[in-house]
Amino acid sequence: QVQLVESGGGLVQAGGSLRLSCAASGRTFTTYPMGWFRQAPGKEREFVLGITWSGRTIYSDSVKGRFTISRDNAKNTVYLEMNSLKAEDTATYYCAVKFGAMESYRLRRQSEYDYWGQGTQVTVSS
Repeated sequence: QVQLVESGGGLVQAGGSLRLSCAASGRTFTTYPMGWFRQAPGKEREFVLGITWSGRTIYSDSVKGRFTISRDNAKNTVYLEMNSLKAEDTATYYCAVKFGAMESYRLRRQSEYDYWGQGTQVTVSS
């Protein structure tokens, strides 16, 4: 059974930075397509960014230039580096993995992913 666990969330001031981690147990996952999503209170969950097995990264317009994704295969962990945080980045952040091939244009589709983490809360104060 695969389990994804996010961590690293917290309270940060606008303009600050946070690094979220997504660790997996049960299977090596860092070489597979991965996505980060978020859900703000009262809103639907939305795509943040995703990465294909080959390393191609797709970003939502709202985070482009501020957020990046990286992978540590040795630790079986994926990271979401968030810089220049804004109040509108406040949300619960989720990581997800697809155990199979996935073209970059499909990274935005939540239904494509096989496993999800439980989420970690990020609050940005203005």
